[in-house]
Amino acid sequence: MVTLGVEEEYLLLDLDSGLPVARSAQVRAAADLLPAVEGGEVEPELLQAQVEVGTPVCETLDEVGEHLTRLRAAVRGAAREAGCRLAACGASPLRASVPVPVTAEPRYRSLSDDAPQLVDEQLINGMHVHVAIPDRDSGVAALNRLQAWLPVLVALGANSPLWEGGDTGFASWRTLVFGRWPVSGPPPSFADAADYQRRTQALLEAGTIRDRGQLYWQARLSERYPTLEVRALDVQLEIRDAVTLAGVVRALVTTALRDHGSGLGFTHTDPELVTAAVWQAARHGLSGRLVHPLTGRSVPAPEVVATLLDHLTPALEASGDLIRVRTGIERLQSAGSGACRQSRAFQDGGIEAVLELITDLT
Repeated sequence: MVTLGVEEEYLLLDLDSGLPVARSAQVRAAADLLPAVEGGEVEPELLQAQVEVGTPVCETLDEVGEHLTRLRAAVRGAAREAGCRLAACGASPLRASVPVPVTAEPRYRSLSDDAPQLVDEQLINGMHVHVAIPDRDSGVAALNRLQAWLPVLVALGANSPLWEGGDTGFASWRTLVFGRWPVSGPPPSFADAADYQRRTQALLEAGTIRDRGQLYWQARLSERYPTLEVRALDVQLEIRDAVTLAGVVRALVTTALRDHGSGLGFTHTDPELVTAAVWQAARHGLSGRLVHPLTGRSVPAPEVVATLLDHLTPALEASGDLIRVRTGIERLQSAGSGACRQSRAFQDGGIEAVLELITDLT
């Protein structure tokens, strides 16, 4: 079984106003005292109104769900101890006029020095899925094959329609905010691991990024683990949706590895088309049209989702996840993604209804 792990980023919100509040240190200290939390499972993020959790290495989606349930419950309790609320949303619905302080670590301070306004606006939260790869050459081959599928991942995972008290009209505003960094969006194609190393080193030597942690592509080779890391998803409202999407990502990577190992060819999608398709997916989510990954044509989103499931069926059958993932995708299409649910809550009950929704964390 190909192993995987999931990282989730959350916001910390004031109990009364719903504004982001700089309580990360207090929340992490409270979480570290809980018996349910292991060392290193709750980490700081760029801004002091954010925390990140990471599961251990998992073999099954059941394990992923169990760990996310444990970690969300623990950090939610720690947030209550610190006098704030934990929120699972891809972008903060509200933003104060005074920026949230940057976490007091040299790397984060350097980022703030480089791009102060952009860092001030990084009140965005993603879900990152790490999938094990046998080696970095195989990882690059899989990365190349994933490119065309990144837009549909953005659409499925969209959970950030609100910003500064209003509806942006985008399903994933996080995608737009995050895409302003110099190395971001869909990754380019690489010949092999040596090519990946050479070209990322050139970015470092040019001074455009400070370290490889700033390779903010929507999918990349991890520098810390022997994994391919997919970063295209907003953090999810519900654990069951996070588990579904983790299953989709693992199946995408395992399918890519299988096809590469079998010597099967694939059609390279023009990079400008993938970039435009990501923008379209961030704009409309599952409610509009998406660029078909095989034909390059704009079609209704359900058609692309159906093609994705067909593409993944052998891998999902092999892992025993087909029914679970298919059911989860059908639920996202019928009940709506996090973006749809946030927008509906905003229309029906205003910002208070949104705050109740994003802090439920079930």
